[in-house]
Amino acid sequence: MIDIHCHILPNVDDGARSLEESLKMGERAVADGIHTIVATPHSLNGIYTNRAEDVVSGVTALQETLTANHLDLNLHPGSDVHLCTDMMQRISNGEACTINNAGKYILLELPSQMIPNGVKDEIFALKLNGITPIITHPERNAMVQHDPGILYELVHMGALAQITAMSLTGDFGEFIGQVSATLLRYRLVHIIASDAHSAKNRPPVLSGAVEQAAEILKDYEAAAHMATSVPAAILSGQTPEVPEPIRVKRTGRTF
Repeated sequence: MIDIHCHILPNVDDGARSLEESLKMGERAVADGIHTIVATPHSLNGIYTNRAEDVVSGVTALQETLTANHLDLNLHPGSDVHLCTDMMQRISNGEACTINNAGKYILLELPSQMIPNGVKDEIFALKLNGITPIITHPERNAMVQHDPGILYELVHMGALAQITAMSLTGDFGEFIGQVSATLLRYRLVHIIASDAHSAKNRPPVLSGAVEQAAEILKDYEAAAHMATSVPAAILSGQTPEVPEPIRVKRTGRTF
């Protein structure tokens, strides 16, 4: 499996607090069947700004340590980029790292309680410049929770969406689990990732979520693709095969 959202780099954000913790996270990932991780530290969220060059060098250093500790895990650079104005310009300036530093995909984190009016403009600008945003954990956004039609509009524009493994397995509560199931059934999420921040409380584990997604979709192959072939295509800069979203009518305001 491939985990495209993981805060495994040490001492750069609220993820791994030490190199030892990064190694423990790597061990958990390998034990779960994950062979590749995209290291995605927070960026442009008002607290952390991890420049692309720093993420790349951090990944190189951690990869060397993982290899020296006989962990068969491949690391690639990326960023968990908070929605902000002028995202394309900031990415061009190297303030955030696209997935594999390839300029094709980027993780886009929405605010937890709202969706700003300019989100469509930012997505349009990214798409116009050849970058596909992957909306991270939309099931944890308050507006999407009560109006999945919001996410449908963004996906219809060409964005992809990533659901968090622990949301599917119920670790974030019953309500978020129910929202996650709804988004899956409407084919509004395309990738399962861990969004791991530690080895114990928020670990890089995907297998249980894949099993849960398979139960919801009644289709193990479709669920498995969300942790294998879809992230593999993204990592290589190709266009993944994803199902057409099922239209969800908006119930809330227009943004």
